[in-house]
Amino acid sequence: MTQEELIPLILKKDERAFTIMYDMYSKSLFSVISNLIKDTEDAEDVLQEVFIKIWKNIDSYNQNKGRFYTWILNISRNSAIDKLRSKGHNNSLKNLSSDNFTHLLDDSNKLINRIDTIGIQEFVNKLKPKCIQIIDLLFFKGYTQLEASEELEIPLGTVKTQNRNCINDLRKYLKV
Repeated sequence: MTQEELIPLILKKDERAFTIMYDMYSKSLFSVISNLIKDTEDAEDVLQEVFIKIWKNIDSYNQNKGRFYTWILNISRNSAIDKLRSKGHNNSLKNLSSDNFTHLLDDSNKLINRIDTIGIQEFVNKLKPKCIQIIDLLFFKGYTQLEASEELEIPLGTVKTQNRNCINDLRKYLKV
């Protein structure tokens, strides 16, 4: 089936057209998406979303403005970029909690790692809850201060001040 034969079927919402469209374009669209999104599962999710967008928005395609393939390629690329910029995607990359971090190091048989982790969680747990939250985001999950500010819904200056105060409190506990 040609592209010219496929588009009218998609416009009529012919169910066969979806399968044909997927068979014709899925490999090339997945290639574009996976070049931007390295995680295969996320790339597959975006591909599925792209085909749904194409199906739902076919009325907005104008053949006088460009080829169908170019149109769906742009939808794919834009969807992948949207996924990369999404807060959920960025947070999923920063999913290591302080509990997991010290537990992983505690399990290590290397003496140097055991020395570094002896009591760290105990000292962090002595801090105020807000300090535990900030230290977890900034040091264990790798957030920037701006990202922590957005996550905690507090001003950036407050994050900076609280971070400095929390680190000073932690230093006091470590000196004792």
